[in-house]
Amino acid sequence: MSFRARLLVAFGVAVLVPLLIFAAGVRREMDRRLTAEYRARVDAAVEVVRAQLDRESADIAGRLGALATALPRDNRFRLALQADPSARRYLLDVAGDAMGLSGLALLEIQDSAGRVLSSGHFRNAYDRLEAALPRAFVGGRGPVLVRARTATGALLALARLDSLTVAGQHLTVTGGTAAEGFVGRLPRARDLDVALALPGDSSARSSGAAVGAVPLPFLDLTRSSPALESASLVVTGSPTALESLRRSVTSWSLLAAAATALLALGLAAWLSGRVSRPLAALADKTAAIDLDRLDQDFATDRTDEIGALSHLLGAMTERLRLGAARLREAERRVAMGDLARQVNHDIKNGLAPIRHVLRHLDEVARADPAALAGVLAERKGTLDSSLAYLDTLARNYAGLSPALRREPCDVNAVVEEVVRASIGGVVKTSLEPDLPAAAADRVVLRRILENLVGNAADSVAGGASGSATISTESLSGEGVRTVRVTVADTGPGMSRAQLDRAFDDFFTTKEGGTGLGLSIVRRLVLDLGGTLRIETEPGAGTRAIVELPVAGETPR
Repeated sequence: MSFRARLLVAFGVAVLVPLLIFAAGVRREMDRRLTAEYRARVDAAVEVVRAQLDRESADIAGRLGALATALPRDNRFRLALQADPSARRYLLDVAGDAMGLSGLALLEIQDSAGRVLSSGHFRNAYDRLEAALPRAFVGGRGPVLVRARTATGALLALARLDSLTVAGQHLTVTGGTAAEGFVGRLPRARDLDVALALPGDSSARSSGAAVGAVPLPFLDLTRSSPALESASLVVTGSPTALESLRRSVTSWSLLAAAATALLALGLAAWLSGRVSRPLAALADKTAAIDLDRLDQDFATDRTDEIGALSHLLGAMTERLRLGAARLREAERRVAMGDLARQVNHDIKNGLAPIRHVLRHLDEVARADPAALAGVLAERKGTLDSSLAYLDTLARNYAGLSPALRREPCDVNAVVEEVVRASIGGVVKTSLEPDLPAAAADRVVLRRILENLVGNAADSVAGGASGSATISTESLSGEGVRTVRVTVADTGPGMSRAQLDRAFDDFFTTKEGGTGLGLSIVRRLVLDLGGTLRIETEPGAGTRAIVELPVAGETPR
């Protein structure tokens, strides 16, 4: 992910997350407060219903109390209770007359056994046993919701009970007002309603969800075996307004989040562009820097962090310029030193055979002067080849980079020249006859072999039975023919650590050595398109294997 994209994401998250948290908190707090307010309104509505019910109950109780006070003074009622036949009709009608005067919708007078003496709402209930009605009021002070028969159907009334004693008989008077009228007179809030809920009746909740209730005992006298049940005055409400407000808050929160997100992304894009453009320019300038191009200009008049970075890069580029100049000078000196060492090494290798011949001639001159001419003629070839070798080196080094001339080269002949020029009796040969010519430069091949033979001779020098051997052979494999030259010695060999550094410049284990022999050999072998491999083991000697392509073959 790019820096600009990360900046956009970070800026968007930094703006949106607090906004979303704030919106969620506002919505939660509003929901909590609105719910609490709604609950308080519901509780207030329930308390109003309960107060109205208590007021209605007290009103019914007052009317029954007045009736219970008046009946004992009514002589005709007293005579009717004493079974006076002339007053029987009066007893049947007394409840109806009293119900009309008191404004009640239900009125029934019963004896202590629960037998109906007079019924104002249903005259034919006379002499019927309804003991469940007075028992419904036992232990309770509040009203009871009663469903009773009338001449035209069933009546649902909110009833109370009172008692009196007439002519030595204990009587109960039950009266009540119509429940539907009471419910209809109850005050309503804007989104709250009150309904009467009977057992098994769900119609009261059809207008909304029940949010509060005032319980009422319920007795259904229309049943064959009436029993006291539970009904309630249910406060119902519709959460439409609350849900609408919640949806509105959610919609505005989402709209504000979307608008803020767009604004944040736009601002982040502008800000990231302001930051990334100068950084991209710095990156382009920095990418163009290398040791051959240190002319980049990081000058700026900015005073912020990007300006500080520009000044830092400018100072770094200046240090690189100075360091590159010092490095080139050091490389030039090292290259000149390497070239001087290589020239010195090659000249020493060319002078060694001449030194050996001259030493041999000096020994012959002292021991047998007469044989000097014959020995000189015998060793004249070595002197001529060594001088020719040095002359060729001089011409090659005149251009600082020796020019290779790949041509068919007799490897066995070069090996014999190198062996003749070495210390006699130390290096043995094992040459394959009819060896194919290799594609090589004769002078370069001689330099390779002289270095390898010199190392082998040095490793066995001073040993009683040490020897060095140079062998040649031809190989064929994978359609390519090569000429292999192996220089082996029985010297002390090399350890793994020494072998790992054998081709490093100036690494040597010989006193007075330059450490350039194997390094030069490897470069020369690679120039000829060949391969060089060293096989060694401590105490078992060393084998240097050179493989060169046969003339006319494609180098590997």
